[in-house]
Amino acid sequence: MFPLVYEINTRIWLKKLSNDQNHQVTLINIPDEEFTFFANCGFDIVWLMGVWMPSQYSKAIATAHPGLRSSFLEHIAMVEPVDIASSPYSIPSYTVNEALGGKEGLLAFREKLSRYGIKLMLDFVPNHLALDNEYLPEHPEFFIPVSKAEQMQDPGSGFEYSRETYLAYGKDPYYDPWTDTLQLNYARKETRNMMTENLCRISELCDAVRCDMAMLILKSVFNTTWSNLGGAMKEEFWHSAITAVKRLYPDFLFLAESYWNKEWELQQQGFDFTYDKPFYDYISSSPVNVDKLAGHMQAQWEYQKHLCRFLENHDEPRAAEKFGLNNKAAALVLLTSPGMHLVHQDQMEGFRQKIPVQLVRQAPEACNIDLSRLYKELFSLQKKKVFQEGQIERLELNAANNSHCFGFQRFTAEEHAFVLANFSATGIAIEFQHPSLDHISIERLNVLSTASEKKTSDVHCAENVTRVNLSPHEGMVITC
Repeated sequence: MFPLVYEINTRIWLKKLSNDQNHQVTLINIPDEEFTFFANCGFDIVWLMGVWMPSQYSKAIATAHPGLRSSFLEHIAMVEPVDIASSPYSIPSYTVNEALGGKEGLLAFREKLSRYGIKLMLDFVPNHLALDNEYLPEHPEFFIPVSKAEQMQDPGSGFEYSRETYLAYGKDPYYDPWTDTLQLNYARKETRNMMTENLCRISELCDAVRCDMAMLILKSVFNTTWSNLGGAMKEEFWHSAITAVKRLYPDFLFLAESYWNKEWELQQQGFDFTYDKPFYDYISSSPVNVDKLAGHMQAQWEYQKHLCRFLENHDEPRAAEKFGLNNKAAALVLLTSPGMHLVHQDQMEGFRQKIPVQLVRQAPEACNIDLSRLYKELFSLQKKKVFQEGQIERLELNAANNSHCFGFQRFTAEEHAFVLANFSATGIAIEFQHPSLDHISIERLNVLSTASEKKTSDVHCAENVTRVNLSPHEGMVITC
């Protein structure tokens, strides 16, 4: 019910495998041990990020961009041109990059994944295409036009694709434009049809798509941002596009990257899962915003079960760096919460350096063996019925509101699980009550803790009250 997703930076991964194997590795000859790793972890979906044809314009812009270069040098001390590639989100064509193995390699990889019962997820970028996309110059009408007068007022708003003819750069209205992309004009039916066709072609190659910045082409958002230049969008894109794909492949999954509290609206448009950025914001704040986190996780079940929760991805800082001492407890809360769970490449190994998406070389880092072992225990726990199907309910703890302690239970008719987390620098004795624990013997409880050498002796059930001693920054799951 709640899939476990593993995000891979495909270009980085294949380069690392090639170095390890001493020969070129593409999607067609991935070593067997990689599939064994996916299966042993229990991943339901592997998301290959960055498989599409690279943009020459995007690579040139990334190579010359001073701000990007600074971010590259934060990651590796010396950056050569060969280390830099186009943004994987500046796509000229939804054609598999031949350097990664092409369509043949991707299909071979998907087929081998399927033997392990694992699905394949790819990217779909609905908001924009690369400057050197396959539709220009024959179809400039697919993109947002910018008049010469508007360009004079805002010289950074558009791309001069022919003499004194401008098209708008792709844009999130709250940030600077992505100057290696062109904004698609969803006010035009031709554009909507073209992108639906792209989505249908992608669906032939995989089992799921992660839709980049999906809320940008909701009708309300698009019209607020672009109607002055491109006209008004009259009908929603997502409902008809998702319906078209699911008509061909009923079990195909759609994941929306979503912000600005647009999750429910996108779910209503047909998305199976949507990013849960509020969960990330509350649990990653310093100190952890326990009240808002607890309140958020009491949302209606129909909403919660379609959320995708994460501690990191290619856009966010590394969890080990961001969460610090709370990293293990946050991982425990993540993987015991309802919804899709997204785990990023090297997250479970505790890597700390975020990789700019235009880099194809990764700085070496040491693996955190204890963290990796904990993640594997949590992956196994996540597969239990109580975490796959169980409802969620807040636990009323005896801790003060400012103690940074947090608890909830997951439950089915047959099983209960109690999740506790102490995000503070001091230990605390937690008390709570629940009928399923009344008069229960300690031998019937299973305890998983993020603390080393934690024993069930720290859990006491007596007089209808359960008492748990939590160490600083400890998370615990009690199942019975």
